Amino acid sequence: MSRLSESVTRVMHILDGADLGADYTVAQLLDETTARRSLDLSDLSPQEQAALVEGRANHLIPSATVLAEKIEAAQAAGRPLVVKYGIDPTSPDVHLGHAVPIIIASRFQRMGHHVVFIIGDVTAKIGDPSGRSSERPPLTDEDIARNLSGYQQQVTPFIDFERADLRFNGEWLNKVTLPELVGVLARVPVSMSLQREDFRTRLAEGHGLSVAEFVYSVVMAWDSVAIDADVELGGVDQLLNLQMCRKVMEISDQTPEVVITTPLIEGTDGTGTKMSKSKGNYVGLTASPDDVYGRLMSIPDHLTEQYLQLLTEWTDDEIRVVTKRLKEGSAHPMAVKRILAGEVVAALHGLDAAAAARAEFTARFSKRSFGDTQNLPVVSLKDHAEETLGALVSRTLDFAPSISAVRRVAQQKGLRLIRESDGEQQAMPLSEAAVQQKLGEVVSEVGALEGAELYLKVGRKVARIDL
Repeated sequence: MSRLSESVTRVMHILDGADLGADYTVAQLLDETTARRSLDLSDLSPQEQAALVEGRANHLIPSATVLAEKIEAAQAAGRPLVVKYGIDPTSPDVHLGHAVPIIIASRFQRMGHHVVFIIGDVTAKIGDPSGRSSERPPLTDEDIARNLSGYQQQVTPFIDFERADLRFNGEWLNKVTLPELVGVLARVPVSMSLQREDFRTRLAEGHGLSVAEFVYSVVMAWDSVAIDADVELGGVDQLLNLQMCRKVMEISDQTPEVVITTPLIEGTDGTGTKMSKSKGNYVGLTASPDDVYGRLMSIPDHLTEQYLQLLTEWTDDEIRVVTKRLKEGSAHPMAVKRILAGEVVAALHGLDAAAAARAEFTARFSKRSFGDTQNLPVVSLKDHAEETLGALVSRTLDFAPSISAVRRVAQQKGLRLIRESDGEQQAMPLSEAAVQQKLGEVVSEVGALEGAELYLKVGRKVARIDL
């Protein structure tokens, strides 16, 4: 049995019927799963290593079988795989969205492979055009130097730089001659760039597209050639860039790297948009333990499973157990979010910081009453009894853009009535069918205790119902 299998067995034993909200249970789980972040995975077979990576990938090109064969061949040759991850310093902050492929890189490192973390000090001057609707403002050398200053420190919780390389692509790109660049460009089909939907959209809408952006992926591919990469990791939005890396390696008479893309993690607001600093729905890797913990506790319930998959070392079997308990009602969503928040804080700041952040959050919010919240919108039951819940939420309260959006919130268990009495709260999830019911009918069905306050919760927004 592998070391990972032994750890999973211990965690499954803890999960078997334990109260997931109890401090003792959380401490046990965090001790075990946090230790996994440094667990030696070199005892896994090539096929097991490939499967562990594939389980968190959107794409694995050409296939998991080819990856396993590469691992097997490297082991036979007595060398590790060269695993590449690159990032352009377009901002001084790295957030949890960037951490998703970096966590996979950490697993490769613990399997015994060699990670090369490439900082794009040259490619940042072009700007990655992936998914952009307009040209990125150019960065100066001073901008890049300022953004670079904290990168290594921010990703150190996931990558052991004593066993990894940190490289700047200026090392080789500053030496590329024009004949070399033209020689490669002459063998790259224009169709590989024109297939990009973001390029076609920008051109159709009359937005600018520079020649530099057009060849960005070719320039980026030089990184793979320079280090002779066996594997490259990136978010799913990087798929076309990574496919270009394979093409340029082939042009350079190298064996094309295996490409692994990972999901783009959804932002903390739960609106479906990706985590992004510009949207404010992110968790920075430099944030304080209390801030990280609080932001993760505020995510909608439906994001918990995705965050467990992408930000922790939990396996699919363990996540299935927790998901099943949530559906059965033997575990509360808040309890699982406390575990998730503790996992991420422990990864970034250590177990002691995770325990302290949990205690601080509990002290501040566990007894919080909606009645203490200032300026909550108030809906009179007398005046709105005949209005459907969907219309009330989307029009009267303006909590959602449409009735369809209210239905989606209900599908995700985010539409609730909260009954509060003497500081105790009882949450009553409302089904999708309730969206078409009149407010008076919904309130009548749940019943109202004398002296209790009633609140309508839509995602993270709350309104008081005046009975």
